[in-house]
Amino acid sequence: MSLERTLYKRAGNKCELCGNQDQLQIHTLAPQKDQNLQKSLVSCKTCVNQIENPEGTEPNHWRCLNDSMWSEHDAVKVASWRMLSRLRAEGWPKDLLDMMYLEDDTLEFAKITGEGEADPEQLIHRDVNGVVLKTGDSVVLIKDLKVKGSSMVAKQGTAVRNIRLDHENEQYIEGKVGPTLTVIITAFVKKI
Repeated sequence: MSLERTLYKRAGNKCELCGNQDQLQIHTLAPQKDQNLQKSLVSCKTCVNQIENPEGTEPNHWRCLNDSMWSEHDAVKVASWRMLSRLRAEGWPKDLLDMMYLEDDTLEFAKITGEGEADPEQLIHRDVNGVVLKTGDSVVLIKDLKVKGSSMVAKQGTAVRNIRLDHENEQYIEGKVGPTLTVIITAFVKKI
């Protein structure tokens, strides 16, 4: 039996990561070049595109890893571990990673691509609950704040839309409170 037929049979003719049955293909895990049973899996086009293009990763698509991370096949576990590591800042993937177990050699292979390693130069902005903030997010003030340099007070519950991150300090974000562009401390906001 050919490798392709063996992989499709193992997968039950569906994506081994998300369960999709459309646009299936064989995906071989980097840095492996040759397809083989231990380092390849059946995956849909959506999963492969997001694996190969980190900027296009859609976090909610990967909630399916809650099931696939328990696969008996190392290739599926490695792909799950890599994606959960990439998405760790979302919060929920960290819990799944904490539950996941990989043999030492499998974990070593999973780490080869550097997925999940923190960039020491990257600042991570978090709200009062520890949720990661990104440029363009909307937040709400959790307490009344006096705006420096004016007599204005930004009231608790005020929504600040389309925030920008301060690239020098992880405790500061910028956003418009009324007509004024203001610097806000992340400990006083909650993501909405």
